[in-house]
Amino acid sequence: MYNPLTGENEMAPVLDAKVHDEARQGEALLLETASKHNGRKLYIESYGCAMNFSDSEIVASIMTDMGFETTANYKEADVVFINTCSIRENAEQKVRNRLREFGAVKKQNRGLIVGVLGCMAERLKAKFLEEEKLVDVVVGPDSYRDLPNLIGSVDDGNKAVNVLLSREETYADINPVRLNSNGITAFVSIMRGCDNMCSFCVVPFTRGRERSRDPHSIVNEVRDLFNEGYREVTLLGQNVDSYKWTNEEETQRVNFAGLLELVAAVDPELRVRFSTSHPKDITDEVLFTIAKHDNICNYIHLPVQSGNSRVLDLMNRTYDREWYMERVSAIRRIIPECAISTDVITGFCTETEEEHQETLSMMDYVQYDFAYMFMYSERPGTLAAKRYTDDIPEDVKLRRLQEVVAKQQQHSHGRLKLQLGKVQKVLIEGFSKKSKLHYAGRNDHNAMVVFPVHDNYKPGQYAYVLAEECTTATLLGKIVD
Repeated sequence: MYNPLTGENEMAPVLDAKVHDEARQGEALLLETASKHNGRKLYIESYGCAMNFSDSEIVASIMTDMGFETTANYKEADVVFINTCSIRENAEQKVRNRLREFGAVKKQNRGLIVGVLGCMAERLKAKFLEEEKLVDVVVGPDSYRDLPNLIGSVDDGNKAVNVLLSREETYADINPVRLNSNGITAFVSIMRGCDNMCSFCVVPFTRGRERSRDPHSIVNEVRDLFNEGYREVTLLGQNVDSYKWTNEEETQRVNFAGLLELVAAVDPELRVRFSTSHPKDITDEVLFTIAKHDNICNYIHLPVQSGNSRVLDLMNRTYDREWYMERVSAIRRIIPECAISTDVITGFCTETEEEHQETLSMMDYVQYDFAYMFMYSERPGTLAAKRYTDDIPEDVKLRRLQEVVAKQQQHSHGRLKLQLGKVQKVLIEGFSKKSKLHYAGRNDHNAMVVFPVHDNYKPGQYAYVLAEECTTATLLGKIVD
């Protein structure tokens, strides 16, 4: 195995592992009990993208080191954190509603500290501290190391805020506390921030510029996870394809394809996924690396947003319709059975009916396995909010969204049907949501597979499952030898 860090060929070590017996699930984020407690309890909730959930694991580690114990009940907590998202308006409304619930408890428990973390913290710090009157501490995504000082300031009777962005912070040396974990799958952050100035997006303003994490620390974290029994990692970044790391001496360089090689080499029994890719940056080198390694899943999330070149230009996506279609063709050529998912926004500023139809035709061309689909929601501070008028009526946005959703449901069902009659290698994640008599897990293409419990298998193991039926979103089958 070629190691881009050393420039040498080496064999990947075979590591022993202990598989967790049970999958632990729950809506509230739970933490491991700290070995040394200060008598105070912590509760955390996360909203939005996987990066936010990953950040909460970093916060959990910092707070655990401070001696905090945790609780699944915010009504008995001494500190309540809500990790926020600013991508869509409804996410902000959910956070505000939740803060009011916390506020009712705060009135009864004068010592309760309520904190807002993440993207909304940076953007709405003044409103939270001055207008809402419900929040004691506001912490941006790059300031979590300052939590001991901030909590101390609140303990002294002050409000506390730190939303400074950093060009260096990656939290590479912090060992995350796995939250809401099933002990089998885990997120691993490989980079922070974003340099793409998509006109509809607040991320560059709330998370700062791109910086990539030291690959040594990434591989060490992944190896530790494998030794603890985890069997799947998802490498996270706003744009993983732009990952690039160079040591101080500039003698070692690792791009995303090289990082995939390193992580895949940890153990062949470890599945590797990643999110999110950007169409302008995903290279053939990355695609050939996926094709080369059986344990790198044949699944790529490739947001299109719109199928029309003029709208893509207004969105500042830096690619056009033809470029995107060429990248899809490359995926189909190099990884023939690769699953592709996407993001779609309907009703962006000035979008015409004909341009909307081009988005639908792009969906027909790609035949996405899955999609996240939204109506355009203007976000304050973005380039689109400054430059363009949000001029598409809400009923038109909704109707276009409904058409996109209906088409995607057809495609998702059709893609699942192609897997019927085939044996799927499934990583068992736990019991089905509907029945303790059935296991559930995902296959290589990220499709959920449900099958009867078998005495010889347990969560954390791989099972070969013959797909016999499917719903619009799930494969149904049975274990085969």
